[in-house]
Amino acid sequence: MRSHPPDQEHTDDNMLKVEVNLDDTPGEWLGYVMEKLFEAGANDVYYTPIYMKKNRPAVQLQLLCSQQRLEDVKHIILTETTTLGIRYYPITVFRMERRTRVVTTEYGNVTVKEGLQNDIVIKASPEYEDCKQLAETHQVPLKDVYAAVWRILK
Repeated sequence: MRSHPPDQEHTDDNMLKVEVNLDDTPGEWLGYVMEKLFEAGANDVYYTPIYMKKNRPAVQLQLLCSQQRLEDVKHIILTETTTLGIRYYPITVFRMERRTRVVTTEYGNVTVKEGLQNDIVIKASPEYEDCKQLAETHQVPLKDVYAAVWRILK
């Protein structure tokens, strides 16, 4: 269990990076596997296209999880993909202090995630789902909603 609130700046040093190369797992299975891994407590899951021996196209599945979640994610990978083996190794993850705030645009309210260092905002990102909903409600391009947020953040 963490000894700090998750939005405070901190370093997670009991993390693992887990990876497998999948050259014969059908693509439609991959989204399902990703959902199962997140449900099992993976912090991040992603796929990268790769080429294996004999120039076979494949996908590399990579994820980050705590050591406590390893057995659960191994079970999912071994039962839900075609792999016969899993690589994993310790990794340290630094996380910036994070906070959210709501900005009001001409389209409506948007939550913005901010990353801070020494109490100074150095990263900001509008929440996609808020922007999508406003774009659909006002029948405007999504990029226009994002632009409205960026005008406020400058």
